[in-house]
Amino acid sequence: MRVLALGDICGSIGRQAIKNRIPYLREELHIDFVIANGENSAGGVGITTSTINEILNAKIDCITGGNHSWKNREVYDKFNTEQKVLRPQNYPEPAPGRGANIYILPDGKKIAVLNIQGTTFMESLPCPFKTAFDFVDSLDDDILFRFVDFHAEATSEKKAMGFALDGKVSAVFGTHTHVQTADAQILPNGTAYITDLGMCGVESSCLGMSFESVLPRFLYKRPSSFKRAVGQGALNGLLMDLDDNTGKALSVSLFRENAPRTQVTILDLQHTVIESNNNE
Repeated sequence: MRVLALGDICGSIGRQAIKNRIPYLREELHIDFVIANGENSAGGVGITTSTINEILNAKIDCITGGNHSWKNREVYDKFNTEQKVLRPQNYPEPAPGRGANIYILPDGKKIAVLNIQGTTFMESLPCPFKTAFDFVDSLDDDILFRFVDFHAEATSEKKAMGFALDGKVSAVFGTHTHVQTADAQILPNGTAYITDLGMCGVESSCLGMSFESVLPRFLYKRPSSFKRAVGQGALNGLLMDLDDNTGKALSVSLFRENAPRTQVTILDLQHTVIESNNNE
């Protein structure tokens, strides 16, 4: 099983990069399932019914969310009806939509995806760790492939979640900070992990916004209007190969693609591809 997880899709340039490349990459790299965070797909902040449809038409199998999922109220009905769209599971009820779902591939393989949100430097929400443990306990043994999008700010909280779920899920990957981290790895008990997937959008930016519009806030400590960055679209994420018999990770690699040049960069083994040594 080969799965690609993509970081936050930022605005129209991020959506265009997805549309241009994902259908082809699925065939080129023999990808079975694609997960992407879409909470910033509409104008760089939020998600709409229109952007959901656009992302799903680009061959994304599951769209996860985060704290910006709630920005546009018109999308709430879509959360309730579209099985491929998730929002963080640990928001208090009654919240529209769902935070986890199970998907069945044509060959019968079952894939469970959980979306949860962190609480360090973010909203005070019910414990994401308890939510994750409840999710794992609820799954039948025949659901081998289990993925967790942990939408969180603090690296410490993300790392703690990775180790807390090590051996219980196939992968834990962080979203929200929009900067891809260099710590793609397989944890001791076979779970793929990365602190943040990065983003799909203009990498030459400040988290998808133009440097010129963001800098005054740091210089003068007053509110300033952010403007979306313009430039080349890039894809950031994590590519994972998983054992069909156990659901555990066999190898992981940082995924970075500059969409206009249509060049996939997967660094060599000694730098980013980490192979499991669980059988040694």
